[in-house]
Amino acid sequence: MSETLKLAMDLVSRKSVTPEDAGCQALMIQRLAAIGFQIEKLRFEDVDNFWARRGTQAPLIAFAGHTDVVPSGPASDWKYPPFEPSLEDDVLYGRGAADMKGSLAAMVVACEAFVRNHPEHPGSIGFLITSDEEGPSINGTVKVVDVLEKRNEKIDYCLVGEPSSTEQIGDVVKNGRRGSLNGKLTVQGVQGHVAYPHLAKNPVHLAAPALAALCQQSWDEGNAFFPPTTFQISNIHSGTGATNVIPGDLEVLLNFRYSTESTQQQLQSRVHEILDKYDLDYQIDWTLSGQPFLTASGELVSAVQTAVKKVKGYEATLSTAGGTSDGRFIAPTGAQVVELGPLNATIHKVNECVNINDLDSLSRMYEIMLGELLLPPQKQN
Repeated sequence: MSETLKLAMDLVSRKSVTPEDAGCQALMIQRLAAIGFQIEKLRFEDVDNFWARRGTQAPLIAFAGHTDVVPSGPASDWKYPPFEPSLEDDVLYGRGAADMKGSLAAMVVACEAFVRNHPEHPGSIGFLITSDEEGPSINGTVKVVDVLEKRNEKIDYCLVGEPSSTEQIGDVVKNGRRGSLNGKLTVQGVQGHVAYPHLAKNPVHLAAPALAALCQQSWDEGNAFFPPTTFQISNIHSGTGATNVIPGDLEVLLNFRYSTESTQQQLQSRVHEILDKYDLDYQIDWTLSGQPFLTASGELVSAVQTAVKKVKGYEATLSTAGGTSDGRFIAPTGAQVVELGPLNATIHKVNECVNINDLDSLSRMYEIMLGELLLPPQKQN
């Protein structure tokens, strides 16, 4: 059994349902401290985080990830108990196997191998690990980044271990993510009896044309790296549940996944312009989950693509598709950020799993990436 698989199984066996860490970070810290990393534990409210660094010089390459996982749901729905890592046909089953304890194990083992082979390596290697990625993400990576920025500790390159692959390990590398903007729209009406509509104002009827107009908008055309911005209504609630009462208000939850062709301010302004055309009595509260970011080219993208090519023999495709990640908190610091991790087909699902050979391949990719960025050409693998 490989070192990567052993560590992955140890991590999966800990029931670290967000925001719990359940001892996962202690396992990682023990291994990293043993190879010369300086450890800084950073707890904010109920969230465990740590920052680890080996070296004091630039460039600083950081691995970023999370030890928390989403709930498993009923254990009876699983092929194997979700927090009892199980092997079958070269596949590791368990909650977090792909998202993202397999990546965490691969990162640690890659660093152990790299340090063993290059104990006096130039530059620095860091780990930014949180237990608040699957939850609200307010006491995790964003606060650790704030600590680093306040003392001018700059990350040059960041590899986030989110499960980016689709069909084969390393076939897709995420070199950016769309922004995510949420809105909570409340439209006021006047409650009344359905038999006397002239004595009431139905907010559903009033808002329907405006919502239709929002759904029909083309927000931008995207660009070479991002698809066009999308708008989705995720929730609508109105009424008391009774069939004879006109509701007094309407609540709508909406979301933008937006490209670098639009800004938060532009999207918000256009929504208000549309709503104002329909003379609604409304309020809308906006919450920004993350700005879009892009690492179009550069040393990190090149190093990761080289690593995939050396290990698997094929070219990795660059993509910005999918949801948000903690990379959105790191990219604004000026760091180059990419995501490379296991296949994402089973994440957040019953019977989440990862191929054990993929874990070893991933660890080797991470190790090669370190060499590409830190070592002179003659010493690279």
